[in-house]
Amino acid sequence: MSYPYLSDVIKAYTGYDLPMPLATFGLLVALATLAAGACMKVEMRRLYQAGRLGKAWRHVKGADGVPVLVEKPPQDIVPDLTIAVLIAGVLGARIFHIFEHLDSFAAAPWDMIFSRSGLSIFGGLIFGTLTGMLFVKRWNLTPRPLLDAAAGAMMLGYGIGRIGCQISGDGDWGGVANMALKPDWLPTWAWAQTYDNNIYGELIAAPGVYPTPIYETLMAFACFALLWALRKHPFKTGWLFSVYLVLAGLERLLIEQIRVNPVLDFAGIHATQAEMIAVALTACGVLGLSLLSRRASQPAPLVATR
Repeated sequence: MSYPYLSDVIKAYTGYDLPMPLATFGLLVALATLAAGACMKVEMRRLYQAGRLGKAWRHVKGADGVPVLVEKPPQDIVPDLTIAVLIAGVLGARIFHIFEHLDSFAAAPWDMIFSRSGLSIFGGLIFGTLTGMLFVKRWNLTPRPLLDAAAGAMMLGYGIGRIGCQISGDGDWGGVANMALKPDWLPTWAWAQTYDNNIYGELIAAPGVYPTPIYETLMAFACFALLWALRKHPFKTGWLFSVYLVLAGLERLLIEQIRVNPVLDFAGIHATQAEMIAVALTACGVLGLSLLSRRASQPAPLVATR
Protein backbone atom coordinates (compact mmCIF):
# COMPACT_ATOMS: atom_id res chain seq x y z
CA MET A 1 0.00 0.00 0.00
CA SER A 2 1.23 3.49 -0.86
CA TYR A 3 0.49 6.78 0.85
CA PRO A 4 1.14 9.67 -1.54
CA TYR A 5 -0.13 12.31 0.87
CA LEU A 6 -0.08 12.83 4.61
CA SER A 7 -3.87 12.59 4.65
CA ASP A 8 -3.57 9.03 3.30
CA VAL A 9 -1.32 8.05 6.22
CA ILE A 10 -3.69 9.59 8.78
CA LYS A 11 -6.75 7.92 7.27
CA ALA A 12 -5.08 4.51 7.07
CA TYR A 13 -3.99 4.49 10.71
CA THR A 14 -6.71 6.54 12.43
CA GLY A 15 -9.72 6.37 10.11
CA TYR A 16 -9.98 10.16 10.00
CA ASP A 17 -10.23 11.75 6.55
CA LEU A 18 -8.45 15.07 7.03
CA PRO A 19 -7.69 17.59 4.24
CA MET A 20 -3.89 17.47 4.47
CA PRO A 21 -2.60 17.19 0.87
CA LEU A 22 1.06 17.31 1.86
CA ALA A 23 3.13 14.97 -0.30
CA THR A 24 4.83 12.30 1.79
CA PHE A 25 7.75 12.22 -0.64
CA GLY A 26 8.31 15.94 -0.17
CA LEU A 27 8.13 15.58 3.61
CA LEU A 28 10.72 12.80 3.57
CA VAL A 29 12.98 14.82 1.27
CA ALA A 30 12.74 17.71 3.74
CA LEU A 31 13.59 15.33 6.60
CA ALA A 32 16.48 13.89 4.58
CA THR A 33 17.81 17.40 3.97
CA LEU A 34 17.62 18.31 7.65
CA ALA A 35 19.30 15.06 8.71
CA ALA A 36 22.06 15.44 6.12
CA GLY A 37 22.61 19.06 7.12
CA ALA A 38 22.85 18.16 10.81
CA CYS A 39 25.31 15.35 10.03
CA MET A 40 27.49 17.60 7.89
CA LYS A 41 27.44 20.32 10.53
CA VAL A 42 28.76 17.90 13.16
CA GLU A 43 31.58 16.76 10.90
CA MET A 44 32.50 20.29 9.81
CA ARG A 45 32.71 21.34 13.46
CA ARG A 46 35.07 18.42 14.16
CA LEU A 47 37.31 19.31 11.21
CA TYR A 48 37.33 22.96 12.24
CA GLN A 49 38.29 22.14 15.82
CA ALA A 50 41.01 19.78 14.55
CA GLY A 51 42.50 22.59 12.46
CA ARG A 52 41.74 20.87 9.16
CA LEU A 53 39.18 23.44 8.07
CA GLY A 54 39.48 27.19 8.41
CA LYS A 55 36.89 29.90 8.94
CA ALA A 56 34.41 30.78 6.21
CA TRP A 57 34.83 34.34 5.02
CA ARG A 58 33.74 36.72 2.30
CA HIS A 59 33.44 40.44 1.67
CA VAL A 60 30.00 42.05 1.69
CA LYS A 61 28.99 45.65 1.12
CA GLY A 62 28.24 47.54 4.29
CA ALA A 63 25.55 50.19 4.73
CA ASP A 64 27.97 52.82 3.45
CA GLY A 65 28.89 50.75 0.40
CA VAL A 66 32.33 49.90 1.75
CA PRO A 67 33.23 46.17 1.63
CA VAL A 68 33.21 44.53 5.07
CA LEU A 69 34.93 41.26 5.94
CA VAL A 70 32.49 38.67 7.34
CA GLU A 71 33.97 35.64 9.09
CA LYS A 72 32.27 32.72 10.79
CA PRO A 73 33.00 29.10 11.76
CA PRO A 74 32.45 26.93 8.66
CA GLN A 75 29.65 24.91 10.24
CA ASP A 76 27.57 28.09 10.55
CA ILE A 77 27.08 28.26 6.77
CA VAL A 78 25.43 24.82 6.67
CA PRO A 79 21.78 26.04 6.92
CA ASP A 80 22.16 28.34 3.88
CA LEU A 81 24.21 25.69 2.07
CA THR A 82 21.48 23.12 2.72
CA ILE A 83 18.74 25.31 1.26
CA ALA A 84 20.80 26.11 -1.86
CA VAL A 85 21.66 22.45 -2.43
CA LEU A 86 18.04 21.36 -1.88
CA ILE A 87 16.67 23.79 -4.48
CA ALA A 88 19.36 22.91 -7.01
CA GLY A 89 18.94 19.20 -6.30
CA VAL A 90 15.19 19.20 -6.97
CA LEU A 91 15.74 21.18 -10.19
CA GLY A 92 18.48 18.81 -11.35
CA ALA A 93 16.43 15.74 -10.44
CA ARG A 94 13.54 16.99 -12.59
CA ILE A 95 15.78 17.90 -15.55
CA PHE A 96 17.52 14.52 -15.57
CA HIS A 97 14.18 12.73 -15.32
CA ILE A 98 12.93 14.65 -18.36
CA PHE A 99 16.04 13.70 -20.34
CA GLU A 100 15.42 10.08 -19.41
CA HIS A 101 11.79 10.22 -20.64
CA LEU A 102 11.86 12.59 -23.60
CA ASP A 103 8.93 10.85 -25.32
CA SER A 104 6.64 11.44 -22.35
CA PHE A 105 7.90 15.01 -22.06
CA ALA A 106 7.14 15.71 -25.73
CA ALA A 107 3.60 14.37 -25.28
CA ALA A 108 2.80 16.38 -22.13
CA PRO A 109 5.60 18.79 -21.17
CA TRP A 110 3.76 20.86 -18.55
CA ASP A 111 2.35 17.80 -16.81
CA MET A 112 5.85 16.36 -16.51
CA ILE A 113 7.46 19.61 -15.34
CA PHE A 114 4.95 20.17 -12.55
CA SER A 115 4.34 16.55 -11.60
CA ARG A 116 4.82 15.61 -7.94
CA SER A 117 6.54 12.40 -9.01
CA GLY A 118 9.37 11.56 -11.36
CA LEU A 119 12.76 12.67 -10.07
CA SER A 120 16.21 11.38 -10.97
CA ILE A 121 18.32 11.03 -7.83
CA PHE A 122 21.57 11.31 -9.80
CA GLY A 123 20.37 14.55 -11.37
CA GLY A 124 19.79 15.90 -7.88
CA LEU A 125 23.19 14.67 -6.77
CA ILE A 126 25.05 16.32 -9.65
CA PHE A 127 23.22 19.67 -9.53
CA GLY A 128 23.32 19.74 -5.74
CA THR A 129 27.05 19.00 -5.61
CA LEU A 130 27.90 21.66 -8.20
CA THR A 131 25.79 24.22 -6.36
CA GLY A 132 27.44 23.28 -3.09
CA MET A 133 30.89 23.73 -4.63
CA LEU A 134 29.96 27.22 -5.87
CA PHE A 135 28.58 28.09 -2.44
CA VAL A 136 31.79 26.87 -0.78
CA LYS A 137 33.89 28.92 -3.19
CA ARG A 138 31.82 31.98 -2.36
CA TRP A 139 32.79 31.54 1.29
CA ASN A 140 36.44 30.86 0.39
CA LEU A 141 36.57 27.41 1.96
CA THR A 142 38.89 24.63 0.80
CA PRO A 143 36.69 22.21 -1.23
CA ARG A 144 38.20 18.81 -0.43
CA PRO A 145 37.64 18.86 3.36
CA LEU A 146 34.07 19.94 2.68
CA LEU A 147 33.55 17.01 0.32
CA ASP A 148 34.83 14.64 3.01
CA ALA A 149 32.45 16.22 5.52
CA ALA A 150 29.57 15.81 3.06
CA ALA A 151 30.24 12.15 2.22
CA GLY A 152 28.37 10.55 5.10
CA ALA A 153 25.70 13.25 5.09
CA MET A 154 24.87 12.67 1.43
CA MET A 155 24.55 8.92 1.94
CA LEU A 156 22.32 9.41 4.98
CA GLY A 157 20.08 11.82 3.09
CA TYR A 158 19.87 9.40 0.16
CA GLY A 159 18.67 6.59 2.41
CA ILE A 160 15.98 8.72 4.06
CA GLY A 161 14.87 10.06 0.68
CA ARG A 162 14.33 6.52 -0.58
CA ILE A 163 11.92 5.96 2.31
CA GLY A 164 9.84 8.71 0.71
CA CYS A 165 9.94 6.84 -2.61
CA GLN A 166 8.68 3.69 -0.90
CA ILE A 167 5.88 5.35 1.06
CA SER A 168 4.55 7.46 -1.80
CA GLY A 169 4.96 4.81 -4.50
CA ASP A 170 6.64 7.27 -6.86
CA GLY A 171 7.57 4.71 -9.53
CA ASP A 172 11.08 3.89 -8.36
CA TRP A 173 10.20 0.24 -7.93
CA GLY A 174 11.77 -2.73 -9.66
CA GLY A 175 10.66 -5.19 -12.30
CA VAL A 176 8.18 -8.02 -11.85
CA ALA A 177 9.28 -10.11 -8.88
CA ASN A 178 10.29 -13.71 -9.50
CA MET A 179 8.56 -15.48 -6.61
CA ALA A 180 10.35 -18.75 -7.37
CA LEU A 181 13.60 -17.15 -6.21
CA LYS A 182 12.20 -15.76 -2.94
CA PRO A 183 13.93 -17.21 0.14
CA ASP A 184 11.47 -18.97 2.47
CA TRP A 185 12.55 -16.91 5.47
CA LEU A 186 11.92 -13.56 3.74
CA PRO A 187 8.47 -11.94 4.18
CA THR A 188 6.51 -11.60 0.94
CA TRP A 189 6.27 -7.80 1.30
CA ALA A 190 10.07 -7.59 1.25
CA TRP A 191 10.20 -9.40 -2.08
CA ALA A 192 7.13 -8.19 -3.99
CA GLN A 193 4.65 -5.33 -3.62
CA THR A 194 1.81 -3.99 -5.76
CA TYR A 195 2.04 -0.41 -4.45
CA ASP A 196 -1.74 0.08 -4.35
CA ASN A 197 -2.77 3.75 -4.35
CA ASN A 198 0.65 4.84 -5.67
CA ILE A 199 1.04 8.46 -6.72
CA TYR A 200 1.31 7.45 -10.40
CA GLY A 201 -2.10 5.73 -10.28
CA GLU A 202 -0.50 2.71 -11.93
CA LEU A 203 -2.08 -0.70 -11.39
CA ILE A 204 0.49 -3.40 -10.67
CA ALA A 205 -0.63 -6.99 -11.06
CA ALA A 206 0.07 -9.58 -8.39
CA PRO A 207 2.46 -10.83 -7.17
CA GLY A 208 3.99 -7.39 -7.66
CA VAL A 209 7.37 -5.81 -8.28
CA TYR A 210 10.60 -5.69 -6.33
CA PRO A 211 10.40 -2.95 -3.63
CA THR A 212 13.77 -1.51 -4.61
CA PRO A 213 13.45 1.64 -2.43
CA ILE A 214 13.58 -0.63 0.62
CA TYR A 215 16.76 -2.27 -0.64
CA GLU A 216 18.34 1.08 -1.45
CA THR A 217 17.48 2.48 1.97
CA LEU A 218 19.13 -0.49 3.69
CA MET A 219 22.21 -0.28 1.47
CA ALA A 220 22.47 3.49 1.94
CA PHE A 221 22.29 3.20 5.73
CA ALA A 222 24.96 0.48 5.66
CA CYS A 223 27.17 2.69 3.49
CA PHE A 224 26.56 5.64 5.83
CA ALA A 225 27.63 3.54 8.81
CA LEU A 226 30.84 2.60 6.98
CA LEU A 227 31.59 6.19 5.97
CA TRP A 228 30.95 7.42 9.50
CA ALA A 229 33.28 4.78 10.90
CA LEU A 230 36.01 5.79 8.42
CA ARG A 231 35.70 9.56 8.85
CA LYS A 232 38.81 9.81 11.07
CA HIS A 233 41.02 8.04 8.55
CA PRO A 234 44.70 9.10 8.28
CA PHE A 235 44.73 9.40 4.50
CA LYS A 236 44.86 12.51 2.38
CA THR A 237 41.97 14.95 2.23
CA GLY A 238 39.40 13.81 -0.32
CA TRP A 239 39.93 10.09 0.34
CA LEU A 240 36.63 9.70 2.19
CA PHE A 241 34.68 11.36 -0.60
CA SER A 242 36.32 8.96 -3.04
CA VAL A 243 35.02 6.09 -0.91
CA TYR A 244 31.57 7.68 -1.10
CA LEU A 245 31.73 7.84 -4.90
CA VAL A 246 32.63 4.15 -5.12
CA LEU A 247 29.85 3.13 -2.71
CA ALA A 248 27.23 5.33 -4.39
CA GLY A 249 28.16 4.06 -7.84
CA LEU A 250 28.22 0.38 -6.91
CA GLU A 251 24.99 0.62 -4.93
CA ARG A 252 23.11 2.12 -7.85
CA LEU A 253 24.72 -0.19 -10.38
CA LEU A 254 23.54 -3.20 -8.37
CA ILE A 255 19.98 -1.98 -7.91
CA GLU A 256 19.65 -1.12 -11.60
CA GLN A 257 19.80 -4.84 -12.38
CA ILE A 258 16.26 -5.24 -11.00
CA ARG A 259 14.97 -1.73 -11.73
CA VAL A 260 12.88 -0.78 -14.75
CA ASN A 261 14.35 2.26 -16.50
CA PRO A 262 14.61 3.26 -20.16
CA VAL A 263 17.68 1.80 -21.86
CA LEU A 264 19.61 4.44 -23.79
CA ASP A 265 21.95 4.01 -26.73
CA PHE A 266 24.98 6.25 -26.30
CA ALA A 267 28.08 5.76 -28.46
CA GLY A 268 27.18 2.14 -28.95
CA ILE A 269 26.63 1.56 -25.22
CA HIS A 270 23.22 0.16 -24.24
CA ALA A 271 22.53 1.10 -20.63
CA THR A 272 20.21 3.15 -18.48
CA GLN A 273 21.13 6.72 -17.63
CA ALA A 274 21.64 5.67 -14.01
CA GLU A 275 24.00 2.84 -15.00
CA MET A 276 26.18 5.19 -17.05
CA ILE A 277 26.41 7.72 -14.24
CA ALA A 278 27.03 4.97 -11.67
CA VAL A 279 29.97 3.62 -13.68
CA ALA A 280 31.39 7.14 -14.01
CA LEU A 281 31.07 7.77 -10.26
CA THR A 282 32.72 4.46 -9.43
CA ALA A 283 35.59 5.15 -11.83
CA CYS A 284 36.14 8.62 -10.37
CA GLY A 285 36.07 7.15 -6.87
CA VAL A 286 38.61 4.46 -7.73
CA LEU A 287 40.89 7.09 -9.29
CA GLY A 288 40.58 9.23 -6.18
CA LEU A 289 41.41 6.30 -3.92
CA SER A 290 44.48 5.43 -5.96
CA LEU A 291 45.77 9.00 -5.67
CA LEU A 292 44.83 9.70 -2.05
CA SER A 293 45.36 6.39 -0.25
CA ARG A 294 48.53 7.64 1.41
CA ARG A 295 48.95 9.14 4.84
CA ALA A 296 48.75 12.92 4.81
CA SER A 297 52.20 14.37 5.41
CA GLN A 298 51.00 17.86 6.24
CA PRO A 299 47.65 19.61 6.79
CA ALA A 300 45.88 20.92 3.70
CA PRO A 301 45.66 24.72 3.39
CA LEU A 302 42.76 25.96 5.47
CA VAL A 303 41.54 29.04 3.61
CA ALA A 304 42.22 30.99 0.46
CA THR A 305 44.08 34.28 0.67
CA ARG A 306 41.90 37.19 1.83
